[in-house]
Amino acid sequence: MPKASIKRKINCSKKDLIDLVLNIEEYPKFIPYCLNAHIYKDESEGNFQYIEADLTIGKGPFKDTYKSDVKFDKKESIIYVKNIEGPLKYLENKWKFDQKENFTEVTFDLDFELKNKFLNIFMNKSFKYGLDKIADAFQTRAEKLFNKVQ
Repeated sequence: MPKASIKRKINCSKKDLIDLVLNIEEYPKFIPYCLNAHIYKDESEGNFQYIEADLTIGKGPFKDTYKSDVKFDKKESIIYVKNIEGPLKYLENKWKFDQKENFTEVTFDLDFELKNKFLNIFMNKSFKYGLDKIADAFQTRAEKLFNKVQ
């Protein structure tokens, strides 16, 4: 089903960008179609941070909530996300952060499939547009909040 990768150069520090992505409860303030977010678990163990969270996504009368398992590898600066339950048959995404001299290169890989076959057909047609909107939202938010490399 839909699978894509986006790479962005963002004029912010790697630490600020990682904090932005891990601050899941703020997503409804800036991500299109994100209606609600809730973190149930946030624990650290060694080089890893583990988060369990819900996101409610929707537009108009269509909305649904899915629960995700988020693992942040502090040593490698990679965030892995997998779905636990909800409308997704599966979800895997990965955020990778690479600090350069004057910017941070962020790579976002996403692969998912919905349980509803009709919605999968719809998502295939609008997937790239939606993914670009989400990446734009993160970049705009980061540059508004941080706008410098530290």
